[in-house]
Amino acid sequence: MFRAEPLVKIQLLMLASEAPDAALELARFGVFNPGEFNAGSDTRAALPESFPESPAERYREAWLEAESRLSKLLEQCGDSRLLEFPADAAAPSLADLQELNVWLKEVWTACLSCHESEERILDERKHLDALEETLTKLERLNVDLAHLLRSDSLLSVNIGSLPASGLKRVSEALSMTSTLVSQFDHVGDQIFAVIAGPRFRQDEVRGLLAQAGWRELPVPEELRTHPLEARAWLENERKRLADLSGAECEVMGVLRDQFGPRLNEARLRVALARPLAEAAIAGVRGKGGLAALAGWVPRRQLSALRALLETRFHGRYLLDVREPAPHEAANVPSLVRYPGWLKPFVPLVKSYGVPRYGEFDPALPFAFTYLLLFGAMFGDIGHGGVILLLSLLFARKLGRMAWVGASAGVVSMLFGVLYGSIFGYEDILHPVWLSPLHNPVHVLSVAVAFGVGFIVFTLLVNARNKWVGGHIVEALFDSTGIAGLVFYLGAVGGLVSVAGAEEITGVPGNVAWMVAVIGIIVVAGFKWYEAKAGLGERILVTAIETLETGINLFSNTLSFMRVAAFSLNHVALALAIFTLAAGLSVAGHWFTIALGNVVIIVLEGGIVAIQALRLMYYEGFSRFFSGDGVEFVPLRLESQAGKN
Repeated sequence: MFRAEPLVKIQLLMLASEAPDAALELARFGVFNPGEFNAGSDTRAALPESFPESPAERYREAWLEAESRLSKLLEQCGDSRLLEFPADAAAPSLADLQELNVWLKEVWTACLSCHESEERILDERKHLDALEETLTKLERLNVDLAHLLRSDSLLSVNIGSLPASGLKRVSEALSMTSTLVSQFDHVGDQIFAVIAGPRFRQDEVRGLLAQAGWRELPVPEELRTHPLEARAWLENERKRLADLSGAECEVMGVLRDQFGPRLNEARLRVALARPLAEAAIAGVRGKGGLAALAGWVPRRQLSALRALLETRFHGRYLLDVREPAPHEAANVPSLVRYPGWLKPFVPLVKSYGVPRYGEFDPALPFAFTYLLLFGAMFGDIGHGGVILLLSLLFARKLGRMAWVGASAGVVSMLFGVLYGSIFGYEDILHPVWLSPLHNPVHVLSVAVAFGVGFIVFTLLVNARNKWVGGHIVEALFDSTGIAGLVFYLGAVGGLVSVAGAEEITGVPGNVAWMVAVIGIIVVAGFKWYEAKAGLGERILVTAIETLETGINLFSNTLSFMRVAAFSLNHVALALAIFTLAAGLSVAGHWFTIALGNVVIIVLEGGIVAIQALRLMYYEGFSRFFSGDGVEFVPLRLESQAGKN
């Protein structure tokens, strides 16, 4: 829960003809993460320079081609039921995949013509729908449109619409050009009309219409007849398309019956070929008749892997195993197993980054601290209850995040009990602990004390990460290591004694300041040693970075005052709402109270959620969490169609 599971690097050497089956067995094993080949192995044959070929590249290309064609065909002729893998199923060879590709190409050619026919029918139906929409507007004319719209007529005719408010003005203006306006439909604020006049004045008429907001109604060639005849033609066309569609459905049904069973078999073969195709991305090396796969597996499952390989290949393999070297930590995948209740918080951690192999995993302290900060800043029984209820109500849509919301609501309710607050009312319940409104200084002190404890925790974790990563000098003497921690604790103790609360730490002020001085001197010495520059530049860099150590530590500590600030802000918003509601009638009073509480839950709840996340990211993770690790992604068999 706090660190990645110990892994070992394996390099598996086998016959090239058995590479697909080896990758398949590793996928069935479920915890093999393919990795790059590198030096450091005791088996010379497994080194990249000894295996210069990439025997799985052609295999992957053939698989990609087959997978692409198959996914398209399954939309037409197959099904998407979960696959069942026989226990003795073997992975297809390269020749099998190439043969499968030839067959899939033939099937696709047969299905494509049928699919294209369906697309043409669909396009024609859309065209008929557009024609019918236009015809519905023209039917009220009840005239032969072919005669009305003749291009060789002395009469110029325009059919279209214009705003109803401008009809009278347009009619009067057009009458001056011997042009008539005949209205035939009225839809909303638009008037549909026929405008007819002498052809020699057509340009003048169009200018007037453009100024009036005229919209021309195009009349397609299919509708340039009497509307009754056009309607009959549309009905015949729809019947023709229905007959064509039925025929195409029969053809598609025959194709499904013909190809469906073998397509399901093809699904199985493509799924069984996936492991080697995916392993080829990381690199499958080979030479002649030999091939090698490299990757990472959990150390505790190494015996199970050996037994699996022995059962399958009966000694026709060579397995080389070694521990990851310290310099490889950034490239070793990180496998962390989380309990179910913690998994919803993991995406929030991984949005910042993936922990390096061997690093402290912050998921558990993140979940605990995030909820604690949220509850402290948004402590209210009623508001927390609403968040809990909404999280449960929308659990299906929110997925795992519903658990985060429900947990935040519960913690908010617990702090509401401690604060004695329910929907902003501070006088209904007696606080179990204290009321932020009446004890602001105490709340600020607790927030700062929490910040001190949190930063001490992050410095300890960072020192531990550096030590595990082999950076022992940094772990001991850097500003974010033990020396920085000594300075910080001494300075905090000194400031507490200056504030007259020496009894809290039990350490005399002069002793605390002495500890702080020792810590900062060690930090300055390390910065001096680390700076590789001339004397003047070295002095400047050491002075700046030493000063920055103190500034960063205490500015980060003061950032936790916002926890107290938001808890007070929560009370202040409620008081503002009560003040507004006090001068209103009974109905207005309760409406304002209800609306104000909705605003508090939505607005302040969102801000507090973001602020708690910010404190975790910038005052916590940035101090000890590199976030540039590699996530453990094992080879697996995909049982669902269409997955890539």
